[in-house]
Amino acid sequence: MITEEDVYNAISTVIDPEVGFDIVSLGLIYGVKIEEEKNVYVTMTLSTKGCPLHELIQQWTKDAVLKIEGVQNCDIEIVWEPAWNISMASERVKTELCG
Repeated sequence: MITEEDVYNAISTVIDPEVGFDIVSLGLIYGVKIEEEKNVYVTMTLSTKGCPLHELIQQWTKDAVLKIEGVQNCDIEIVWEPAWNISMASERVKTELCG
């Protein structure tokens, strides 16, 4: 059985190369839904609408989820509301980025 924890662990391997932190710690993942124990839906955002790596990060996220045993499909939805800000990041990321 695939759990949300499995999905978050897989996604945490995706690093935003612009800042060097994983997208889970950055707070870019807004939600995970698992249907029929094989279809995964991820709602996420990016740090900026003009992110030049938009398509790559989306593909890396999908690829990471598809590596989970039993996952047959992964759909990624990029949303812009609520807009991402540093307060959504983990304490470790805030400390490293903001001092």
